[in-house]
Amino acid sequence: MAYEGERARVGPGLPIAAIQGFAERWLPEMERLGDDAGGAGDFVCSPAGMWLALAAVAAGAREETAGELRGVLGVAGAEAARAVTDGARALAETDALGVATRVWSRVPVYREYREALPDIGFGPMDPDAWVREATDGMIERLPVTVTPDTLLLLVNALALKARWEDPFEGAATRDAAFTDAAGVVHRVPTMRRQVPLRDAWAVDGGGAAGRGGARVVEMRCVRRGGRAPVRVRFVLGEPGAGPAAVLPLGWAPRERRSSLDAEQVVMALPRLSLRTRIDAIGQLAALGVWRAMSDAADFSGMSPERLAISRVVQEAVVKIAEEGVEAAAVTAVPMRPGSAGRPRRVERVAFERPFGVVVLDGAGEVPVFAAWQAGVPLGVGSC
Repeated sequence: MAYEGERARVGPGLPIAAIQGFAERWLPEMERLGDDAGGAGDFVCSPAGMWLALAAVAAGAREETAGELRGVLGVAGAEAARAVTDGARALAETDALGVATRVWSRVPVYREYREALPDIGFGPMDPDAWVREATDGMIERLPVTVTPDTLLLLVNALALKARWEDPFEGAATRDAAFTDAAGVVHRVPTMRRQVPLRDAWAVDGGGAAGRGGARVVEMRCVRRGGRAPVRVRFVLGEPGAGPAAVLPLGWAPRERRSSLDAEQVVMALPRLSLRTRIDAIGQLAALGVWRAMSDAADFSGMSPERLAISRVVQEAVVKIAEEGVEAAAVTAVPMRPGSAGRPRRVERVAFERPFGVVVLDGAGEVPVFAAWQAGVPLGVGSC
């Protein structure tokens, strides 16, 4: 999964395979987190935001610490710095998507590290004010507390506000049945509209265990200027399929897609509003990263001080309504001291049971946001 080997297929430098690979390893941990919490299993997260934050930290990792992070992220050391810079710049070329990263530090940071990450700001900051500004108020404060043990803090923010090219008619929204993951039926505000055949397809499971295929509906967003708009896809898997199996089908390659056997597609989609705060330390340990959080951590490419990751926390929010989509994510990595005419065939795609949402970059490949709606959808007003 090395970055250098992908360069031919990532175009301007967006490390697509690395971010997709990280997302597909991380989502099972998100699914387990929801199951362990005993709730409905809803969540929203940002694979791209988590990858950018961790890869920026991995740019300063060395030896075994770098090896562990490379195994999960696909990059570490100098290649990580280049991948973060190229990836953030490429994502920022997606219309209506803002990308920003900032580092605050109480310890010296090597000039070589700062220069390898030219788009990241270094220096004093009011973390809460920076988060509010970077997310346009969608997230109001840093999702972690800066303590006296916090020697360095790296924060990544992604923010999106986009309008549908063809909005849902408000008058068509009415209550309809939604069956949650526990099998309980609820009446929830549900939007309706016809979808062009080109924007709906079936995708096979790719032979992966637990992936039985899905139907995908894409909602197009307004293009402002010359930049490509985000791709927002709603993914309905087989009954009982979980998010780890269903969500990656939202970015499955074209060769695995097939047209729906229909002449018309009608979409019924609940309004939704999700917010999740994730403490990812345990998840990263399950993926094989533990040295970076231990006293044996080696971030000697970042600072002459011994550092170790103390927490990795992400807060993410997504809102889907008649007029458009809003989403934001803040990923914080604080670091502590370390020691080492005729009847038509109509396809009705009713998202009336657990379903996924993926927000992709303008090329439709990088999972910027991923959400799973398994419980009762909370209605939101127009975006």
